[in-house]
Amino acid sequence: MSENEKPLVISAPEPRTLDLIFTPEALGVLHDRYRVVEVEADTVASLDGDILGTARFVLGQPPLDSATLARMPELRSILNVESNLINNMPYEVLFERGIHVVTTGQVFAEPVAEMGLAMALGIARGLVDADLDFRQGRELWGGDGNRTARLLSGSNVGIIGFGDLGKALNRVLTGFRTVTRVFDPWLPASILKDNGVVPADLDTVLSESDFIFVVAAVTSENQNFLDAQAFAKMKKGAAFILLSRANVVDFDDLMAAVETGHIVAASDVFPEEPLPLDHKVRTLPGFLRSAHRAGALDSAFKKMGDMVLEDMDLMDRGLPPMRCKRAERETVSRMRSKPVTNN
Repeated sequence: MSENEKPLVISAPEPRTLDLIFTPEALGVLHDRYRVVEVEADTVASLDGDILGTARFVLGQPPLDSATLARMPELRSILNVESNLINNMPYEVLFERGIHVVTTGQVFAEPVAEMGLAMALGIARGLVDADLDFRQGRELWGGDGNRTARLLSGSNVGIIGFGDLGKALNRVLTGFRTVTRVFDPWLPASILKDNGVVPADLDTVLSESDFIFVVAAVTSENQNFLDAQAFAKMKKGAAFILLSRANVVDFDDLMAAVETGHIVAASDVFPEEPLPLDHKVRTLPGFLRSAHRAGALDSAFKKMGDMVLEDMDLMDRGLPPMRCKRAERETVSRMRSKPVTNN
């Protein structure tokens, strides 16, 4: 097959790059099978008509309008490797035309779940502060260093959101024999029960949990829904661990709840990234911080490329994508995540 006979892929995966999401071997397969046109995301609409008119796949999540999509009659799928669906294309048009919109976000579920477990254990046993004290010669030995320590094992755990990440988190918690309650208004109770967790309303999760993990996506319905009233319902000393997106939380209220000593917290995500050097949370006692790095493992990024290649092969053969997660007609327009700027 000559280069011009290969199916055409428009590659605009920013902030990802092809080298980031494909192993050298997988990148070779991509170029063997497809003609790849690499462009900046904001230039897709201005591409030559021959490119738009023959493009079979778009790799990335570039802004697309109805007029641009009308010039793309061969388009079969948009493969989103940024992973958070954002409102920058007319999804209703894509669904009407049967164009699949898929994401590779599930590659982050396991590494983020492991980071969440590490944060919970770090908070429960005071690991970070104990290490810093040790470095400075202020360590407390034995029981003196465990005055606020507690076990994760056998505790009451709450999970807010139960998508790929919530399920992965539940798996890593299994060995700790926790009683795990889950609030997710988009899922029926039977799915939660099938995963061995207890369906619960938000107030119950907040008031009954020793550890609360927030893994919910940002939607038009839940921005800042975890606020001062929510934190006040939590047990004194409970741990609040934020792993998904900062916009589900009123961050000022979260910091205030930690500052008063009512709860302790950990977060991998923040309202601004990078944070200003003078941001209050940087020095707030009782707050464990991670710079949006929970899922950013090279092994996770490389799985994206494998998933993309497998699903493009299926669609080339007239089959539906099976490896990536498909956007749903009923919920995609509700997503309100911001695009990431750093890998």
